[in-house]
This record gives sequence, C-alpha cells and structure tokens, in this order.
Amino acid sequence: MTLATIDADGVTFLLRRARRADLPALVELLAADALRANDDSSAIERRGPYEAAFDAIDRDPAHTLVAVEDAAGTVVATMQLTLIPGLARAGAARMQVEAVRVAATARGHGLGTAMMRWAIDEARSRDAALVQLTSDARRVDARRFSERLGFAPSHLGFKLFL
Repeated sequence: MTLATIDADGVTFLLRRARRADLPALVELLAADALRANDDSSAIERRGPYEAAFDAIDRDPAHTLVAVEDAAGTVVATMQLTLIPGLARAGAARMQVEAVRVAATARGHGLGTAMMRWAIDEARSRDAALVQLTSDARRVDARRFSERLGFAPSHLGFKLFL
C-alpha cells in the first residue's frame, strides 16, 4: 500500500507499507548499522525471528513499517511508526518513530529529513499530540539530525535487556 511519494534533492521516492518480501532488504539496512551489526543479520538461519516480528507488526494497525523505494524499485530506507494511546497529557496519543535507516548509497540528499517530515505529518493526521524517538547516546550525528528537525532532548531513557 502506497503511503506517499516524497522528494529529496530532486529525486522522488515512494513510501509504502513494507511487505514480507522486503524483509531481506530491511534486515540489510538494520545490519549495516555499525552499532547494531551484531544484533541484526540477513543470514538465512535468522529469518524466523524477523518473519515473526514482521507478522506481528503488520497485523497491528497501531504500527506502520515503512519501506522506501527509489525510482528503480530498490528499498533504500525504512522506519517504523507506532501510535501509542495514553492517559498522560489528557489522554493524548504519541507517535514513536524507530529504526530509521537510510542506505549509505542514498544518504546526504535529504531523504532522512523528508522521511521524518512525512512521519511528523502522519502523526498529525492520526491525532498524535507529540512525536518521540530515541537514539543511542553514541549517535552524535543522529542527535544533531533530530535537533535540526526540532526535536528536543527532553528525557533521559533507561533500558533493561531481558
């Protein structure tokens, strides 16, 4: 399902809901991340967990797993949006943006910025009161990118790996 077309530096990209057939390309984008390369692999023996996760994401309307195609139909970027209802802020919903990845070959032309602007507009269209994202503290460039888009480092996050 096509979600939108976006322009980045004069190049048009198609944003659409990811399909199960996109899994190899999506996992490759995740695996290309230097901080997460050990967590994500496109090796065939690891397909099962990715397929199960994809199916869970795909069947839940609160989630949108986005695949971004270039003019040749190659998946060059991805992100996951999750609409989270809540009681805080007078019952406001929030949009969580996660796993934003742009292939090295597509970087430096504004694609990430165009994707995030689309995600913000999508959050507004779904009546979210805020958009939130997290980034590893070691990602200095990602922090600058987020702040350039108007995001403020408002909270300190904690994780407990199980």
